[in-house]
Amino acid sequence: MKAIVITEESEPIQLVDIPKPEIKKGECLVQLKTAALNRRDQWIREGMYPGIRFGCVLGSDGCGVVEEGPDEWVGKEVIINPNVDWGSIEEVQSANYSVLGMPKNGTLAEYIAVPSDRLQVKPNHLNLEEAAALPLAGLTAFRATIMKGMAGKGKNVLVTGAGGGVSQLALTFAVASGASVYVTSGSNHKIGTCIQMGASGGFNYKGENWHKEAAVIGFDTVVDSTGGNQLNSYLKIIRPGGRIVMYGSTAGYPEKLDTFRLFWSQAKIMGSTMGSDSEFEQMVASVQDHKIKPTIDQVFALDDYLQAFDRFKEADHFGKIVLTITN
Repeated sequence: MKAIVITEESEPIQLVDIPKPEIKKGECLVQLKTAALNRRDQWIREGMYPGIRFGCVLGSDGCGVVEEGPDEWVGKEVIINPNVDWGSIEEVQSANYSVLGMPKNGTLAEYIAVPSDRLQVKPNHLNLEEAAALPLAGLTAFRATIMKGMAGKGKNVLVTGAGGGVSQLALTFAVASGASVYVTSGSNHKIGTCIQMGASGGFNYKGENWHKEAAVIGFDTVVDSTGGNQLNSYLKIIRPGGRIVMYGSTAGYPEKLDTFRLFWSQAKIMGSTMGSDSEFEQMVASVQDHKIKPTIDQVFALDDYLQAFDRFKEADHFGKIVLTITN
């Protein structure tokens, strides 16, 4: 079967032929129809991810049809929970936790063998591309926005860095919860698109005084993937007792932290990554109930995988980048 693996070649990701996996008891063999890229895939490509294992099939997100396995699953269109060994504690992942696509083989292949408890029936309102875009980004966004951020009716929520797959779904989950949702972006065009998706407004973070405009509104929840010095801006706009939920740190560490604002506002700075298996089920149910759809930036054929990765690297995409694996 064809698969995209990480190698020691000058171009680290290669489309190669590898053996089709054989399933064990309790597993299903899924013929993947579509798969989506995530930031971690590009980081692995660039050698910036811990524990890289050469020869591993990349990819955490996928949608396909069960070809072999327990009778109740065969023939069903499914999405795959990318969690591996979350553990028994809902609040935090276990020490053995990982995500499909490193170190276990992932979804950028024609077939994958996974335990049947990793599968969820594809929400019927999603097409194959939208379904592939959901799992990792959807789980991350749902936990950060709903479970930890407590977005809901009467709340003001700010989603930063509008454009990526997680932020798009964070926006959508927050809107579905009944919250008033705003976004930040360095692109006025992206802000406008988010308003069309249900956001009440947005702020261009390239402006020096964007946080002053945001402070007039005041936010109960900030959902952020950047970190860096913007953390102090969030402390200026958070309401007393509000929540700043961070699921990434693409801007690195803050040079300093305004601890006075932190303790005086009694704000909570919370970390969030992925989510439990129970939260994955809740996320899929919410997607089904609210007819939520991930935003797709572009769809590429499997043979055009390098163009897909390069599109991701450009960082100006809006929504998820998807590969068509098999027809």
